[in-house]
Amino acid sequence: MLDQSHPALDGQSVSIRDLQLDFGSVSVLRDLNLDIHKGEFLVLLGASGCGKSTLLNCIAGLLEPTGGQIFIEGKNVTWAEPSERGIGMVFQSYALYPQMTVEGNLSFGLKNARLPKDEIAKRVARAAEILHLGPLLKRKPAALSGGQRQRVAIGRALVRDVDVFLFDEPLSNLDAKLRAELRVELKRLHNSLDSTMIYVTHDQVEAMTLADRIAIMKGGVIQQLAAPLEIYNRPANLYVADFIGAPPMNLLRGDLRGSEFRGAVTVPMVGYDFAAPPRDGAAVFGIRPEHVLVGEAAATAPVRTEVTVEIVEPMGADTLLWTRIGEDDFRIRIDGQTPIRGGDRITIGLDPARASLFDAATELRL
Repeated sequence: MLDQSHPALDGQSVSIRDLQLDFGSVSVLRDLNLDIHKGEFLVLLGASGCGKSTLLNCIAGLLEPTGGQIFIEGKNVTWAEPSERGIGMVFQSYALYPQMTVEGNLSFGLKNARLPKDEIAKRVARAAEILHLGPLLKRKPAALSGGQRQRVAIGRALVRDVDVFLFDEPLSNLDAKLRAELRVELKRLHNSLDSTMIYVTHDQVEAMTLADRIAIMKGGVIQQLAAPLEIYNRPANLYVADFIGAPPMNLLRGDLRGSEFRGAVTVPMVGYDFAAPPRDGAAVFGIRPEHVLVGEAAATAPVRTEVTVEIVEPMGADTLLWTRIGEDDFRIRIDGQTPIRGGDRITIGLDPARASLFDAATELRL
């Protein structure tokens, strides 16, 4: 018999305990535990097939877990119907009724729930005001842009007046400009409602800009759960280090001897914040492209070396330089106005305090 409530979960909006989901012999979610605070914007981030949408569907009640428990607002909803969970969900597909106006789409679910007409009108008006849908209420979906349709889909969840909103890659069908605009709308929506939002995406820009915390998933397991800057600056393992960042973190393989990394370049790890006392062994040194120092800044760096610029990629505000250190590709992000060309030999500086160090065997941060 499963507990129907959990008094220890006060302050948590959604709590997941030892969640397991198997499809036949394939384990999709494995002993997953996660607490999501009230009013938090939590992003589930990972590559396709990592289990993030599966986890969201378990929370929504669209998939039945093999084991474990799910609590929403302290109530055990593991086997509850989706309509009984107090959630609003927005999918990747707009799924609007084409024959109905925007107003009709927003009010349809409320009418089916037999809410009073004045309450329906009040909720629709509130959602329209928050999402700037007022001028569009009499239009049908065919007369709306993609961004406007997605705002209607969000509004349809919003009128339910629930405490937890679930978003399954809602912006992935939009072009880059609309995605950027709707990211701002979602941030404003969260700030105005202060509701719990759980958001699935494979886009790390969405994750970094929207989240209070990010849960990075791989193979049905959460690799790291932390604030965006914590994940960016202190990745918990090699997978997170390589997944977050565009381009990803530079990784150089070598050995740790004492507190010195020895590879194609030797780096005394002075100023590095070790997670535990260092032990000798195979290690991986990582540093983000924008943390590599070039020019006058490199002259004062603790470690300096020379590299040859192979490729220059101008990106406007920034320029990306492709070089090599030993056998490894090494990327450097510099100001877009810096005059460097392919074939140039430049001095770069490395600051161990801005770096990450990983155990080559366990792949965990050192």
